[in-house]
Amino acid sequence: MTNTLRPDQSMRVGSLKVPDALPAEGTVDLRGLFAMHAPYVWNTLRRLGVSPPDLEDVTHDVFIQVQRHLGDYDVTRPVRPWLFGFAFRIASQYRRRAHRRHETSGLGDTREAVDPAALPDARLAAEQDRRLVLDALEAIDLDRRAVFVLYEIDGMTMEEIARSLGIPVNTAYSRLRVARAEFATAVKRLRRGER
Repeated sequence: MTNTLRPDQSMRVGSLKVPDALPAEGTVDLRGLFAMHAPYVWNTLRRLGVSPPDLEDVTHDVFIQVQRHLGDYDVTRPVRPWLFGFAFRIASQYRRRAHRRHETSGLGDTREAVDPAALPDARLAAEQDRRLVLDALEAIDLDRRAVFVLYEIDGMTMEEIARSLGIPVNTAYSRLRVARAEFATAVKRLRRGER
């Protein structure tokens, strides 16, 4: 059994301690959550600035925290905003570590799997667009980036975002407005070749 976690491959639970018994009606099963939502958590962490070499470990860290709080989950609510809250907190801790701020990715940095069926020039353009978006996201403060990613990429409502992040709805709207402006400025700057 492999311990590798990649969103484009079959998901493995790896070393996570998961319950062996089937969940009771109306409860949440960690194994099922992991199998269904690990790719979402992986991509969320990537968008929140976790470097590619650390994505597997940090994704596992998120699910370890999820395991500790499974009893707190309200099954009547959507699971993705709840998982995003864990991913956001873990990514925040990750980014606060001083030694991570100065680390650069290696030559093998692949931020997302490329479609092997696409033509080489289409793959190159798609990879450049992905890198542009990820680099522009890096220019946005993490609190505002979280709202931007949840709203613009994940398509959540402002009420879900505010509840997930524990902020007032008006604060979420304000962060989104500023994040949009920062994102647009970063894209323009990056297209001009500035860093």
